[in-house]
Amino acid sequence: MKDGGCAAVPVITIDGPTASGKGTVAHGVAEALGWHVLDSGALYRLTALAAREQGVPADDAARLAAVAGGLDVRFEPGCIYLCGREVGELIRQEEVGNLASRLAALSEVRAALLARQRAFLRPPGLVADGRDMGTVVFPEAGLKIFLVADVGARAERRRKQLMEKGIPANLEDLLRDMRERDARDANRKVAPLAPAADARQLDSSSLTAGQTVQAILNIWRQAQAGR
Repeated sequence: MKDGGCAAVPVITIDGPTASGKGTVAHGVAEALGWHVLDSGALYRLTALAAREQGVPADDAARLAAVAGGLDVRFEPGCIYLCGREVGELIRQEEVGNLASRLAALSEVRAALLARQRAFLRPPGLVADGRDMGTVVFPEAGLKIFLVADVGARAERRRKQLMEKGIPANLEDLLRDMRERDARDANRKVAPLAPAADARQLDSSSLTAGQTVQAILNIWRQAQAGR
């Protein structure tokens, strides 16, 4: 079984920058197909949250890798647990996301989480979203989507998400943070954010989440019909 077992179990990867909608879309595609889903970003955010709560410095790669490798996490529909505590809202805070982006640039942290991500692969199939799903984690995936959206559209989406949760959000601050995170993700030395050579790029700037899900399902079904 090669590279995480992609030859035996079908995989769709959805990579893209922050707030491109890939998490929502991945869950929609997985639900439509009856497959499992991997939110790889949640693992990095969980590492960031755990490191922050344990007082581990953001530049201590060895200790951060130990935190990543020892995460006590449990995923349930609509809930994420860290050490038995539901932290789904906590890990979506902007400061946690920014720290996660910094930790994701460390090769030691990425190596510690690689096997854990591949362990999500099981029948009948997996939809995996992140930034290096199609290039590093599941390079033999049957379909690789690189989801993009204008940074202004992404910042507005994030602002609406935060406001709906009662969290104050400034659009200019979100734009600045997203541009910084985009640059950091694209320019890191280890597994930089970039489409796989065989990825299908999909611009969701003017699409709803439902339309994006349907577009990916159409691509997948067309590919299966042509096999």
